[in-house]
Amino acid sequence: MERWIILNKFSIIMYIAFICIRNDISNFSWVLFTLLLYFCLNISIYILKKVSLIKFIIFLSIVLILCSNFLVQPLLLLLLPISILEIAVYFTSKKWVWLILAILPIFYIQDSYQAIYGLVTVVSFIIFSIVTSFNTRFRFKEDQIDKMRNTIQKLTKKLNDHNEFIEQSEYTFKLEERNRISQEIHDKIGHSMTGALFQMEAAKHLMSNDQDKALELLQNAINISKDGIENIRLTLKNMKPPTEQMGIHHMKLFIDEFSAKNELKTSFVYKGNLDLVTPIQWKIIHENVIEALTNSMKYADATEISIEIHVMNQMIKAQVKDNGKGKLKIKKGLGIIGMEERTASINGKIIVDGNIGFSVTTLLPIQIQ
Repeated sequence: MERWIILNKFSIIMYIAFICIRNDISNFSWVLFTLLLYFCLNISIYILKKVSLIKFIIFLSIVLILCSNFLVQPLLLLLLPISILEIAVYFTSKKWVWLILAILPIFYIQDSYQAIYGLVTVVSFIIFSIVTSFNTRFRFKEDQIDKMRNTIQKLTKKLNDHNEFIEQSEYTFKLEERNRISQEIHDKIGHSMTGALFQMEAAKHLMSNDQDKALELLQNAINISKDGIENIRLTLKNMKPPTEQMGIHHMKLFIDEFSAKNELKTSFVYKGNLDLVTPIQWKIIHENVIEALTNSMKYADATEISIEIHVMNQMIKAQVKDNGKGKLKIKKGLGIIGMEERTASINGKIIVDGNIGFSVTTLLPIQIQ
């Protein structure tokens, strides 16, 4: 916005030069020199960054104008109002004070120049007030942006710290779980296997002397081994989470991440006996849901997406539906073809509908286990 002030000064300089040329002023060369000197001083105002230097340059401009008024040409006093406004803003924020200070010299100049001086003062005041108000709002917005940037940086740091804490917690949990499993194997299975080994070693030594006792020891070793194998099976069973828990939790996590990254209202509903969904079916459903959500983001211009998984008596239905623009004639691309091939590999079927919004339905037969 400073360009408006510069344009205002330039207009006044050009007006003074025009009047002097039209009236054929005898000392026009000195007028021109003064105008060029004033121009150079004022250009430096917008180059310098230090406030004290800027104030000094403005003060020099005022001194130059006052001296040239008496020594060169009274018309040069028309440059005074804008310089007074520029220096006054550093000492007071009251605009009416600016106007009074700028208009005050009108009583000390020639009567023939009072009208034009008053007009220049009013125009300069209006332009300067508008520029000052704009700069104030601009600086306020910049301060707000800086505060928001600092807040974002702090939140980002907290988020990174939180992620590091989660990673560290996950690593600690894994170490604790490995330690627990190791201790459980040592206490239960290790002791059983050691006992069975002792029994078999004893039976080996007694085989030639006392076969009945050796057979008894071997039978004990067999029983101990059976108990150890059973403990291994139970330990592994307790360690492994249910298939449906892995599938549904994995799906929830993906949908939550998708909703967080994209400005879409996403809903997820599941019902029925999820125990009937096999790991390979969960894999197919998950990949098809990812592909359908990606297509909705790219092509549908949707604002809402719903995901539903319904386990029925003989069929598993997984549907992704959006409220986008849809398409009556659907041209199958690599995404839809890939979904069909994946689903067909386990005797399933894909239904794509673009009549109302866009929906992709995956139908999978329930496998009897």
